[in-house]
Amino acid sequence: MMDREKELEEKQNPFEELTKQFSDILGKAGANVKIATFPFSENPQEELNEKPPLEQAEDDREALKRIHNFNLKPKEIKEYLDRFVISQEEAKKVLSVAICDHYNHICNAIGGKSRKPCEYIKQNVLMMGPTGVGKTYLVKTIAKLIGVPFVKADATKFSETGYVGGDVEDIVRSLIKIANGNVELAQYGIVFIDEIDKITNAVGDSGRDISGRGVQINLLKLMEETEVSVFSQADMLNQMRTLMSMGSGKKQQADKINTKNILFIVSGAFDKLGDLVKKRLGTAQIGFGAARGTADGDFEFLAEAQTEDFIRYGFEPEFIGRLPVRVACKALGEAELERILSSSEGSIIRQYEEDFSGYGIDIGFAGGALGAVARSAAREKTGARGLLTVLERIFRDMKFELPSTAIRSIILDAEAVSDPGSFLKNILQFEGTDGLRDIRGDVERFVESFGAAHGIFLHFTAAAIGEIGAIAREHRASVVATCSRLFEDYGYGLRLLLKDGEGNDFEIPLEAVRNPDKFLSERITNFYNRAGE
Repeated sequence: MMDREKELEEKQNPFEELTKQFSDILGKAGANVKIATFPFSENPQEELNEKPPLEQAEDDREALKRIHNFNLKPKEIKEYLDRFVISQEEAKKVLSVAICDHYNHICNAIGGKSRKPCEYIKQNVLMMGPTGVGKTYLVKTIAKLIGVPFVKADATKFSETGYVGGDVEDIVRSLIKIANGNVELAQYGIVFIDEIDKITNAVGDSGRDISGRGVQINLLKLMEETEVSVFSQADMLNQMRTLMSMGSGKKQQADKINTKNILFIVSGAFDKLGDLVKKRLGTAQIGFGAARGTADGDFEFLAEAQTEDFIRYGFEPEFIGRLPVRVACKALGEAELERILSSSEGSIIRQYEEDFSGYGIDIGFAGGALGAVARSAAREKTGARGLLTVLERIFRDMKFELPSTAIRSIILDAEAVSDPGSFLKNILQFEGTDGLRDIRGDVERFVESFGAAHGIFLHFTAAAIGEIGAIAREHRASVVATCSRLFEDYGYGLRLLLKDGEGNDFEIPLEAVRNPDKFLSERITNFYNRAGE
């Protein structure tokens, strides 16, 4: 026992030893502190990288090269967005221009191409509009096109001090993590902060501002230019690792990241902002065609919002001043939702097609089915997210039932969308017997597992396979489960025949499926009768 304990002690990593020493020092100083230990890695980056270090390094070099040689035009970015995002034409244009301006500035600054170097004011973006209109998707798609790290954060999760929620600097640290610990790559990333309208000057129950002015002040520092420690002061694990790596002779990771070249894009619904704009303009001066209170009317009012409206809404002047590029997104109607389903390369329909294809089933839509889905989604009032809600409701039972049948293709019409339960019942009822080949695949899966478990290999006749499919449909069960139930005693029973020299391959005819116990009993009885003659 002592030798084993000594062996474990010798295997203790240096981080654990340093943790023990540090705890002892704090204890002698009178501090009642216990330090938790974590698995140690000599290279902290190993925990971030999914690829081998050399391969990851090559990918990072390529990403940095694309950023340093940025040459996209605004129209090219918009054309790319058009493939994935329906509507929001103004938002696409505004974002395309802002992105090009930002990364052209970085490209010129790095290459020394600027003819007349001047003070550059970063064009951080403020996006407004209801949920589900594509705000996040737009920015995420752009980041993917450019090849820069992208991180999304919820503004309501942060607090001024970090004691409630998180520290705003954690957003930048998350960007480093997304960049696999590459600080140089992370400093060119995009930070997207949602729910920004929820951090106006609201005071909590304690009377202390925990999510309003203080968070705004800290965010505006990040949005302009400041240096952020790569490791949080509260992150003792990485702090101690850094101390341990000092003096090792290895190249040290930068301990700070500058936010100068990080683009910040913030968004929110701004539900009540339109009322402030109406009040400022006066309804008689508006002149918009949309009826008051409609979704289009709300969009028009948000599009007219000015700095003074945001300040009245509860934003600090310094904070809103760091967001010079502002754009309002329109709510999505039935027509836009249908186009998302039918035309967008990112359509949620692709996900369901892939889900069903995993079971060898093709799905399609006809007879106004997509329009019916869009109408139902519009009633959800959650934008494009409503499409997922409706489609999940339609396909829930189909995903459960169809993979265990011989059905390999379904076409949904408007009636199927409105009553998916009846549609499923009908196709199951008239499934037919033309799926013999597909049932055979499931039977073969049972044969494989049976052979592995018992060393016995079954061979089903075509008639037997067809009967298994019929029984499975009748009992609404999978083919594999049906076989397991029918032949649960065959593993032991057929072994009786093996003991007396019969081979380990057995044919299973139609009568064995219809009455498996009788067939097995007669097989064994006949064998022993012959043996006794």
